[in-house]
Amino acid sequence: MRPIFLLIDDDTDDTFLFNEVLQQVDPTVVFLSAANGQEALDTLRSAAMLPDVIFLDLNMPRMDGRQCLSALKRDHQLKHIPVIIYTTSSHPLDVEQTLQNGAACFITKPTDTRALINILTTVAGNVRSNLEDALLALQDGVTTFITG
Repeated sequence: MRPIFLLIDDDTDDTFLFNEVLQQVDPTVVFLSAANGQEALDTLRSAAMLPDVIFLDLNMPRMDGRQCLSALKRDHQLKHIPVIIYTTSSHPLDVEQTLQNGAACFITKPTDTRALINILTTVAGNVRSNLEDALLALQDGVTTFITG
């Protein structure tokens, strides 16, 4: 079964780049996207197949990433899905709050495509086994990366 990644982000350029790099790294991954938290929750609650991992931006209209993370972790059907915060923020309060609220890790969007390749290669290669360990190992090589 092909792994499924969901990116929740309102920035169309970032979404395009993420998908391009992901398809380069592992063309078997099914890529889904939503422009805000509410759209993502609506899609997830009616989905036949749930994603293996969710990448979640914090700053979005309608429902931001903080509200979305909270809703995901309260939902019995969705709370088991690992959520990786993927945002331009590096504010310590954002990091602390999202990790306390159940995010698997916090990644500030890299400005370097090689860093994104490294992140997506690691997640794609470990999404169905040892994701937590892989994220911890990745932390050593990525400067904008914090795990809980």
